[in-house]
Amino acid sequence: MEFKINGKRVTSLAELREVVTPEFAKFVTDWFDGSKYMTAQTSGSTGVPKTIQLLKADMQASAQMTNRFFNINSTSTFLLSLSPNYIAGKMMIVRWLESGAEMIEQLPSSNPLSQPLKSNITLSAMVPSQVVNILKETISLTQLSKIENMIIGGAPLDGVTEKRIAETSLNAYATYGMTETLSHVALRKIGAEDSYSALPGVTFSTDDRGCLKINVPHLSIKEVVTNDMVDLLSSTHFIWRGRFDNVINSGGVKIFPEEIEKLIAPYIKERFYVIGIPDTLWGEICTLVIEGEEWNSEKQQNLLIQLKEALPKHKSPKQIKYLSKFYETYSGKVKRVVG
Repeated sequence: MEFKINGKRVTSLAELREVVTPEFAKFVTDWFDGSKYMTAQTSGSTGVPKTIQLLKADMQASAQMTNRFFNINSTSTFLLSLSPNYIAGKMMIVRWLESGAEMIEQLPSSNPLSQPLKSNITLSAMVPSQVVNILKETISLTQLSKIENMIIGGAPLDGVTEKRIAETSLNAYATYGMTETLSHVALRKIGAEDSYSALPGVTFSTDDRGCLKINVPHLSIKEVVTNDMVDLLSSTHFIWRGRFDNVINSGGVKIFPEEIEKLIAPYIKERFYVIGIPDTLWGEICTLVIEGEEWNSEKQQNLLIQLKEALPKHKSPKQIKYLSKFYETYSGKVKRVVG
């Protein structure tokens, strides 16, 4: 047993515990405890978070698939800036264990690149909020040249952020996956592709709702039916439209909030989301919900006029609501509610 971690070589779990966080040490200890399963927490984005059992063999198969895609080997270096308590962080550790690569562990923070990196990174994983903060600071931006590949997941990226990423030298991928699929099963090269491409061996189809079905032959579950509405381009490529649960039906027009949010991101500095509110005439009204104090009527009307000019016909928000603080899931995802 040998681990390359934080610039050191350790040869036992006892030595490992001296150089990593307790969460990291617990995961590795549990990994070698002789059990076939690991426990994981779902995000709670579509309901109450659940604790589920994951086969270690499935986690290994998923890790090996990602390592092959990015040509990870024992000379590679991972950067872990996500919590080992969630699937994205867990899978980075499994990829490290499977490859024999070096691991640089950081405490999870809003900007993982606020301090200089001491070595070049082969693969890092981050959530959109971390990337947004990196792009704000010149010091952080200079660190991007030390990262060869970055996978970004956990929530959709807004259009403005994607454009800024594409303007850098970063080789970045938006990921598609979930706890049940052991992290991602498809990737989309930011700045180069509009559709997600399946990792080798994975295939896609849709159900009668137009929601994605994932065939995962490398995993014991074999198939996952999602609530993600997609445009299926082929058995290995799709364009993500939004969550089935979030679709707004306004006067017979289907509106995907996630698509609208990307288009209006340049107009709003505050956190926001789009939601449908029941209406007797239209069925639902497309509504913009902004975090913070209520704006004055003139500012509200100016924004609504701007959005009507910028968005496709009949798809602009008709009203604005406010929440002083957004409700979030246990893992930090925003819950789409009005009040």
